[in-house]
Amino acid sequence: MATTIKQVADRAGVSIATVSRFLTGAAPVSGETGKRIRAAVEELRYVPHEGARSLIRRRSGAVGVLLPDLHGEFFSELIRGIDRAARAHGLHLIVSSSNTDRRDFAASVAATRGRVDGLIVDLPDAPNETLRRSVPDTVPVVLIGAAEGAYDSLVVDNYGGARAMTEHLIEQGRRRIAFVAGPPRNFDSAERLRGHRDALAAAGIRHEPSLVLPGDFGEESGFVAAQKALEMKNRPDAIFAGNDSMAIGALAALQDADVEIPREIAVGGFDDIRLARYIAPSLTTVRVSIDALGQRAMERLCGLLGGTQDRVRRRETLPTELVIRRSTDDADGRTGSGRA
Repeated sequence: MATTIKQVADRAGVSIATVSRFLTGAAPVSGETGKRIRAAVEELRYVPHEGARSLIRRRSGAVGVLLPDLHGEFFSELIRGIDRAARAHGLHLIVSSSNTDRRDFAASVAATRGRVDGLIVDLPDAPNETLRRSVPDTVPVVLIGAAEGAYDSLVVDNYGGARAMTEHLIEQGRRRIAFVAGPPRNFDSAERLRGHRDALAAAGIRHEPSLVLPGDFGEESGFVAAQKALEMKNRPDAIFAGNDSMAIGALAALQDADVEIPREIAVGGFDDIRLARYIAPSLTTVRVSIDALGQRAMERLCGLLGGTQDRVRRRETLPTELVIRRSTDDADGRTGSGRA
């Protein structure tokens, strides 16, 4: 049977209220009394009930993190950055994944009610009106990768990074550049496609809708997209995938077809996940500081929780950097900046 706070109080010879004040730090407890309480806690192996402590503090000490997926290097890095900042503030994470089906999304949000002090939500194509209906106004929310005026948000410079990648491919002499898109209605994917198209237009290259291939940010969709590109009567001379996972899938398809990379077809990605620098050929990509994105989101949320940040909704855009490797250029390791 678990030890109770009353047993601790009896062993230390003090009141339950004194033990509670000592454990929560709500009020100072004299040195000798504190020593007796600490000794009783250790001897009885007492573990405070977090639910009861939450009711006293009116805080759970936990933050909810809602992601579209928990698989893959991008989300692993994102969670790592969020967790680092959470630990620095003495907070714990409750992490969940959800697709964009309204009922599933609403259920995931509702499951956090009363269990978390705030939410970090990375659902760039989520129904945000469902979020507003599901989360009480008293619960702070920070969005990642979404343009939503009702909440604080952090976005990556998707447009500038994609434009810089396309400009690099054009400078390499590429004129038929296939773009592998992400999921429909996805904010990041749409902005990356917009940057790609504007770079083509600025170079006087006509945009061909047939060169925009469907994808879902997964490796297999990049593999399939590259196969479709190879079946075209007039093959592209470059493939720009909307993220690194699809670019890695595209590289595999091209290598299976004995295509020389980058001489015949160059390949670029977006995100700069760790694997991008170790595959062969190493992947030219747009670098996003993924863990810094997560860390910044948590710091923003902690500012809202602690009342140190005003309630004016803020949207922050994180810069990107072009990293040139062997999948587009034999001169490996050069970098350039995306547009801010």
